Amino acid sequence: MRKPDSGQRNTEGHIPAADPASAAAPALSVEASAPSGRGPADRVAAEQVPAPLAAARRAGFLVTLVLGGLTALPPLSMDMYLPALPAVTSSLGSPAATVQLTLTACLLGMALGQLVVGPMSDKWGRRRPLLIGMIVYVAATAICAFAPTIELLIGFRLLQGLAGAAGIVIARAVVRDLYDGVEMARFFSTLMLISGVAPIIAPLIGGQVLRITDWRGIFVVLTAIGILLTLVVVKWLHETLPEEKRHSGGVVQALRTMRGLLADRAFTGYMLTGGLAFAALFAYISASPFVVQEIYGASPQTFSLLFGVNSIGLIAVGQINGKLLVGRVSLDKALGFGLAVITLAATALLLMTSGVFGKVGLLPIAAGLFVLMSAMGLAMPNTNALALMRTPHAAGSASALIGTASFLIGAVASPLVGIAGEATAVPMAVVQLVCALASVGFFLGLCRPWQRRAEAI
Repeated sequence: MRKPDSGQRNTEGHIPAADPASAAAPALSVEASAPSGRGPADRVAAEQVPAPLAAARRAGFLVTLVLGGLTALPPLSMDMYLPALPAVTSSLGSPAATVQLTLTACLLGMALGQLVVGPMSDKWGRRRPLLIGMIVYVAATAICAFAPTIELLIGFRLLQGLAGAAGIVIARAVVRDLYDGVEMARFFSTLMLISGVAPIIAPLIGGQVLRITDWRGIFVVLTAIGILLTLVVVKWLHETLPEEKRHSGGVVQALRTMRGLLADRAFTGYMLTGGLAFAALFAYISASPFVVQEIYGASPQTFSLLFGVNSIGLIAVGQINGKLLVGRVSLDKALGFGLAVITLAATALLLMTSGVFGKVGLLPIAAGLFVLMSAMGLAMPNTNALALMRTPHAAGSASALIGTASFLIGAVASPLVGIAGEATAVPMAVVQLVCALASVGFFLGLCRPWQRRAEAI
């Protein structure tokens, strides 16, 4: 396997070694190669990898689809519901800011749930906590379809998020079980291709469901998707964490492990960098239904189309990252460029929405959002890979911290975009720019990639 980039070290200051995963090899024996792009040196190294470990890393096409489905569950839960936000406001007689709390509650649940599921998966393995979470997710989503008041809808969206967290955190942990170094970054980009389809089709599905039924039908469709994904997990996703590598401690040990992870300055830096970039993305997700439909008068179908185009940009850049950049350009450089583009796009959006260029139409705003979304294809997979490279000993807990930081910061950003009402998009742009600038600050202040490269020379 290719040696990780210099400077990507674990908490003891050493380059992380490959995780043995021999116990998972029989279950993941589908004949398909790992992400391509390796040179002759990598092929020579691969020949020296023990056969069981090599088989475990060839996590075939079906397993890749399962992991992609698990990472797609959050955008499905969020984005399919977006075109219905104005309809929920009217149906339940609640103001827009209150209805946006249904997004915040789901996001908060996904954040807190990961803190529980991550350590559980390090102790009991990946499969059991995942199946429990999926079953609870299906039940909570079905109940959302019949919620008579906004308060109950918010409550069950919280439970939906708590349960759905299992898929998010365990998918990342499984990738860490099987991959290391730049191979892990490539695989995250591959997952982005699969899971990135969800933001494209979710609003489109939601818009079409609204043509034949009301917003409750969207939760019926989500329930069916949850049932299907649970059955797929049962059949195709086997255990990837051998018993000899599981943690035997309880809550105290889990907290000690997380404290050790947070003591690693660079890990914490990547965690916060990714979390704040995600918050800029979620500010768009939360505000765009009202910005596009209420301020600029677009239909739910037009909104869904624009949302899909932006998601295509994210997927395309993610694939450029995984297929062309990873292994040729350092992950830190690709991440830094992505953060710079996000910051510039957020600045342009603030100038346009605040009237500096006069009254602008939907097209310039949509273009700015497209650039911001596309740059996430560099930020999201690389922050995940750079953080998890440092934590081969506690992938579940590390994945939980990464996800929790992202969703908690996103949950805080979500209600702020509507703080000035539904007639202006300025709060959305302000939140995006503040998050982008803070993300750059943590990347430069805590990750310090130039310093780690100098230490490695």
